[in-house]
Amino acid sequence: MNICVPVEKNEGLKSKVYGHFGSAPFFAICDTEGGGIEFMDNANLHHEHGQCNPVGALAGRKVGGILVGGIGARALQRLNDSGLKVYRSPQGPLSAALELFKKGELPELTASDCCQGHGCH
Repeated sequence: MNICVPVEKNEGLKSKVYGHFGSAPFFAICDTEGGGIEFMDNANLHHEHGQCNPVGALAGRKVGGILVGGIGARALQRLNDSGLKVYRSPQGPLSAALELFKKGELPELTASDCCQGHGCH
């Protein structure tokens, strides 16, 4: 399964999970079975608060879920509406987030868990 993780920099498995989905500089698309990682720029990085287009930001990449440090309610709703589950990840290294996901130890986010702005983390 491919998982999308917003990250601060393209540093492989050492990349730090970013604190907010919509304003992350990069997305790591991680194959949880094969171990491959593809990094892509967040083409929707500079958007107004509440105007995130999370599905469009993924540029047609097929992913089965999202691991985030934080996310706005509208972006969460749009991802959920497209069939994607979003999980809260610690803001440590990508490698740790992926291991926690594989173990089933990351909580799924709900609207009550969402950020109120880009500076929330």
